[in-house]
Amino acid sequence: MVRQDKPFTAPEAPLSGQCVITRKIAVAEGVFAPGHLGELTQIVPFEMVDEVLIECGATQQRLRKLPARVVVYLLLAAALFEECGYPAVWSKLTGALGSLPLPKITATGLWHARCRLGVRPLRALFDLLRGPASAVRTAGARWAGLLVVAVDGTYLDVADDPDVRAKLGKGANQYTAASGYPQVLLIALVACGTRTVIDAVFGPRKPGEPVLGRRLMRSMRQGMVVLLDRGFATNTFLQAVDDTGADFLARLSAARKPPVLRRLDDGSFLSRIGTVEVRIIECEIAITTAAGRHTGVYRLATTLLDHRRCPAFELVRLYHERWGATRSRTRLSELPEGGRQLLSTG
Repeated sequence: MVRQDKPFTAPEAPLSGQCVITRKIAVAEGVFAPGHLGELTQIVPFEMVDEVLIECGATQQRLRKLPARVVVYLLLAAALFEECGYPAVWSKLTGALGSLPLPKITATGLWHARCRLGVRPLRALFDLLRGPASAVRTAGARWAGLLVVAVDGTYLDVADDPDVRAKLGKGANQYTAASGYPQVLLIALVACGTRTVIDAVFGPRKPGEPVLGRRLMRSMRQGMVVLLDRGFATNTFLQAVDDTGADFLARLSAARKPPVLRRLDDGSFLSRIGTVEVRIIECEIAITTAAGRHTGVYRLATTLLDHRRCPAFELVRLYHERWGATRSRTRLSELPEGGRQLLSTG
């Protein structure tokens, strides 16, 4: 493998009776050349990572054991091996390089490298890679011509140290003012057909999902139908979704009883939530689990007002797509025995 950070040009002098195709390729130098760090460098090209580092001013100022580019791939790998600490992730990332002269890296060295990198390069890389492009072209990603997306949130445990507690606080219950690990709230906008993450935001538990989730409005647009659980079905949040031009299909809490303005032939009725004109669908859903069969009444609100083009029964079936989409991030919130910390900070 050629290991250099400059263009490589094939010889241009042809042999007798042969033709030569000349092209330029860029390859990275050293032990951490593309291919040496596994499939990640095939999925996220090193040229893209380098451009992000330059744009964010995060390229290392002097030669280090761990170049900034390598730290980016370390953090990407950490997301794949979430059950491992950084030293174990490093071992997996470099497991095929046993015959090459690897620098000795300690856990402290990995932590300092991560702190030097900061959050801006990863945020910029996420903005380059995220989006509904693949979902738009996938069969089953649309319903009635609309891209089907869902919003959902989960909580992630982080390191319990004084600085983190000062920023995030801790959970409380009736027995104690503070308990458990500090937590970060993650809210994602997911394409239901492919489970592609279109956008995601992080923040403290307070002021809650509907407030933090409003930052996802930047990625909503006309031509989408957004599926929402009752935790997001506040007047302010629904109004904000409507203002983006996207439609929504949201479950309302049992306590909310919107006024009946006009009943429609499919059993739904027109109503209003705040200043948004909506259609309300009431249905009984039965769920069978190992514990038995449970039934409950669901009340859905949508801005899809045409009951002929979007019948109530079809919208109820569509809402089931939200549960499929939330499984794309379910593993983020699963804690094995012992309460392992899912995220580290620093």
